Amino acid sequence: MGLLDRLRQGLSKTRARVAEGLRAVLPFGRKIDEGVLTDLEKALLSADMGPAMVARTIDGVRSAWKRGAVKEAQDVIPHVKSELAAMWTDDDRRIRLAPSGPTVIFVTGVNGSGKTTSVAKLAKYFKDQGKNVVLGACDTFRAAAVAQLTEWSGRIGVQIVKHQQGADPGAVAYDACEAAVARHADILLLDTAGRLHTQDHLMRELSKIHKVVERKIPGAPHEVLLVLDATIGQNAINQARVFGECVSVTGIFLAKLDGSAKGGVVMGIREQLGVPVKFVGLGETPDDVAPFDPGVFVDALFE
Repeated sequence: MGLLDRLRQGLSKTRARVAEGLRAVLPFGRKIDEGVLTDLEKALLSADMGPAMVARTIDGVRSAWKRGAVKEAQDVIPHVKSELAAMWTDDDRRIRLAPSGPTVIFVTGVNGSGKTTSVAKLAKYFKDQGKNVVLGACDTFRAAAVAQLTEWSGRIGVQIVKHQQGADPGAVAYDACEAAVARHADILLLDTAGRLHTQDHLMRELSKIHKVVERKIPGAPHEVLLVLDATIGQNAINQARVFGECVSVTGIFLAKLDGSAKGGVVMGIREQLGVPVKFVGLGETPDDVAPFDPGVFVDALFE
């Protein structure tokens, strides 16, 4: 199954919600007026794109209507798709690879977001590219997190470095770095703190791991990916803001897209946070992951 088909499937709940509104708003041949734009705004908000993103989109349609580029209902969606896809550049979604030695990727997010499963999906994705992958089980305080990642590593066929539950995450990170270098790994994925009891606590833990890997591997971490749950829509953006106060997030892994009717949050993330979505999770298996492609995403959303 190709990326477009997988995104179509994953976005089916969001697309159904959007399509229901658009069919009523944009019947073929209907002339554009302010009433159409108001109805269109409501339909786009239903996908949880967020008020700022929707307002920007409607302003773009209004401008195109005023200059005669959009005249009837059937002209609107192609224009909206083009405008949304143009928001992203090609280079801001690429994983920043280390010039030499292992590329270290922190993966963080609140418990329940799908973080550890997303680490497994990334491991499978990089392994399928022919890369030597090592996992570091640094989320040592969440019940069953280490066991869960261990099971995934066996199923995927990648190496894992772990300590007992409750161990010092910094010590795990240290050993994982040593193992990644010794085993000539291409990618070191660290499953890091998944709690938000207090921002200070999270900051201290992530800062400690950051210092450990920086000493062991120059330039690390090369990426900090934040896993967000697509099913919670705009609340995911609030989570991202809190994490952004604690750690420098370089990209988003949007999980559980297949279970969400709020997939439009992708646009809200780009508009409100300025952090690129780099991967999307599209199901429950390790293969259910895809690099985020805005053109394909928009096509699947507004099909």
